[in-house]
Amino acid sequence: MAERYEILVLNQISPVGLKRFPAETYSVTKDATRPDAILVRSNDMHGLRIAASVKAIGRAGAGTNNIPVPAMTRRGVPVFNAPGANANAVKELVLAGMLMAARNLVPAIQFVGALSGDDAAVAQRIEDEKKRFAGVELPGHTLGVVGLGKIGSLVADAAIRLGMNVLGYDPDITVDAAWSLPSLVKKAHALDEVLRGSHFVTLHVPLTEATRGLLNARNLAHVRAGTILVNFSRDGIVDEAAVLEALNAHRLKAYVTDFPTAALAGHPGVLGLPHLGASTREAEDNSAVMIVDQVRDCLEHGNIRNAVNFPDVVMQREAPYRVAIANANVPNMLGQISTAMARAGLNIHNMMNKSKGEMAYTLVDVDSRVPPEVIETIRRIEGVLAIRYLPLEG
Repeated sequence: MAERYEILVLNQISPVGLKRFPAETYSVTKDATRPDAILVRSNDMHGLRIAASVKAIGRAGAGTNNIPVPAMTRRGVPVFNAPGANANAVKELVLAGMLMAARNLVPAIQFVGALSGDDAAVAQRIEDEKKRFAGVELPGHTLGVVGLGKIGSLVADAAIRLGMNVLGYDPDITVDAAWSLPSLVKKAHALDEVLRGSHFVTLHVPLTEATRGLLNARNLAHVRAGTILVNFSRDGIVDEAAVLEALNAHRLKAYVTDFPTAALAGHPGVLGLPHLGASTREAEDNSAVMIVDQVRDCLEHGNIRNAVNFPDVVMQREAPYRVAIANANVPNMLGQISTAMARAGLNIHNMMNKSKGEMAYTLVDVDSRVPPEVIETIRRIEGVLAIRYLPLEG
């Protein structure tokens, strides 16, 4: 009999994704008491009691700062996200934000909305004051892209197609990201180089301790006068007080952000949006599909893809009996696992082990049933955080 899984859903998740959980083997509810996995979007899980039964957490989006990732790592629980699923939605909003600021569209729309009188009076006011809203075109201007992952690369490509010059900066760029980057992107060697050389700057880095306050009073002093700063990444990446000071000093012409605060909301140089970056039907569907598929693959086969705290480990099934082990990245772990299985007379058909920082993950396929006592022996090995037995048959 196939194992049944309980999925706890903390936020509204697209039905397009949830339908990918087979009804005969999955129960998807908002009140599961012993869930095998949790799906979440924006709900803050830091104060949530996460049941011991949880084997995986899926974030239907990119950022995972609302999830207690270190605590889950210590428990051997992978935390999945959906990188790139909302990339096109964010790219489009970045371009819209740049155009709104470059063409002064928000104050222009507000001006028209406040007009009164008959047609002749309205037409005269428009003719008299339209020059106040004259802007600039994008071609020929330089866009600085900070962070060259999936979203940053799409933004860079779109900007080039619009005739812009692109200056890219990402000290942590991955090989895959580098391959997908348009060849016309000029590489910057420092953030200050981007700020000095760009008319527009857009941010596409995750919020970490290393990126918190990435744009601050010191480096905002180097921006070209009249720069438009765009932030659809995370609010903590910029020092809000430093941005306001740069706006007041007219070093920044505008700050376009998806993360308005009380201090920012009333400033005439701020174009604040209510966190719309991934708020499209397509992005929500894409994120849900991606995260459901990853959580299912983990629960059913132990495969790990796009976990922020685990290495990617995906191994095709070649034998019906699989053991998945999350462990600290310490010496002789594979030797101890292999020895435990050999002593029980088990033949290892295939094995894959990868590490990510202090974390490691191992998949082992064997040719015969694994007795419970062998699972328990491995569980007791120092450094093993979690172990699961995943036979194809019940």
